[in-house]
Amino acid sequence: MDSHRGQLVALARPVYFSLLASVAAGIINTVWVSRLGGPSVAAVAVATNAENVLLGVALVFASGTTVLVAHARGARDAGAVRAAVRGGWALCALVTPVIAVGGFLLREPLARLVLGGQGGPALPLAVAYFAISMPGVAVFFAQQLVDGILKGAGDTRTPMRLALLANGLILVGDPLFIHLYGVRGAAVSTVLCRGAALCAGLSALRRHAVLRTAVRAVPTLSTGASLRRTLATGLPMSADFTLRQGGALALVAVVARLGVTAVAAYAIAYKVMYVATMAFYAVRQAASIHTAHTRGEGREERRAIGRQAVLVSGAVALVAALLLCAAAPWIMTAFGAGPGVAREGVLFLRCVGPYLLLMGGFIAVGGVFEGSGGAPVLLRVTLLGTAVQLPLAYALSGLGLPGICLALALSMGVQSVAVGAVLRRAWPRGQEETAGSPVRAV
Repeated sequence: MDSHRGQLVALARPVYFSLLASVAAGIINTVWVSRLGGPSVAAVAVATNAENVLLGVALVFASGTTVLVAHARGARDAGAVRAAVRGGWALCALVTPVIAVGGFLLREPLARLVLGGQGGPALPLAVAYFAISMPGVAVFFAQQLVDGILKGAGDTRTPMRLALLANGLILVGDPLFIHLYGVRGAAVSTVLCRGAALCAGLSALRRHAVLRTAVRAVPTLSTGASLRRTLATGLPMSADFTLRQGGALALVAVVARLGVTAVAAYAIAYKVMYVATMAFYAVRQAASIHTAHTRGEGREERRAIGRQAVLVSGAVALVAALLLCAAAPWIMTAFGAGPGVAREGVLFLRCVGPYLLLMGGFIAVGGVFEGSGGAPVLLRVTLLGTAVQLPLAYALSGLGLPGICLALALSMGVQSVAVGAVLRRAWPRGQEETAGSPVRAV
């Protein structure tokens, strides 16, 4: 096996299971809250969906710190490692009170927003959930940063174990706290269980050899300079993620033109696709960490790492596409879909293969951009793809869900072509580059 491929697989596997465990928390909450009735389910569902936006905010300091720590680790510069860690904590400390306090004070307008401006019985329940979950953002953000530091230090297994710990505790805590406090109990359980995992994560930071050495080193930058560097590194990654989430939400509005049955089928099918797409993002994180580390060592390996990332992610995409095509009827039946929803969902899952193949390669190679300072270029490509995707989806929606699949594939094809053009210009074949040089803009 190619050494880069082996390293990518070793780093990506734990990240993938961490992502799966994170999705499991929302599912566990929904299962237990469903016993309280429809309004409670609606309140928790929309409130937990808001966490996707918060994750985008967390990526500013979490992913930025991951890349900077990985680069410093590759350079064997303990002072730079300490500076990167300090910058991450400083930015986290700056952002967290704004989100936590602002979210708590604006919990009712926020609840109305995520409920589509509607009141009704779900509104006070969502407000009650936000009253606990918004202050709990402090725990969520700190946990994301701890994971980011550990990943940058080359340890993706401990974040996986922490995610499994948190969600294992949620599995036990949810029935107790929901029984005692209703909808608020779901938020209490999530915050407390994540808090326990955070304590374990902070202990892991103190035990990590690279980080323990860095604590005794003199930081290479001041705290303010480290904060600004973390912000500059992480902001494009955060914006890219948030843009993709926004595009996905806007696409639901296009699908809604096809009717309630199509929306239900699309919602189920998209959740099933997470099993594959999270693997792509796991490879992306692995490629980002590995690229930053090798460049810190002074080695220019972007082309080789990018090629292996595409191969790994593409293989996963191919397997996923074939499985979804073959198992689509059983998948929709397992979700309890009625005949109409099942028929539409099967059609979507059997048409989505080309999109998955293109997406797998694009998302994976994005990690090489992030790890080498090219995230702003990637953000512009994502913006281009989103701008193409929505009009295409609207124009092709007359074909039903297959038209939506075609629009997704075509927009991802545009992004892949754009990235290919950047790669050919910035990483010319046979030409060695100076490690640390940024990717040139499109």
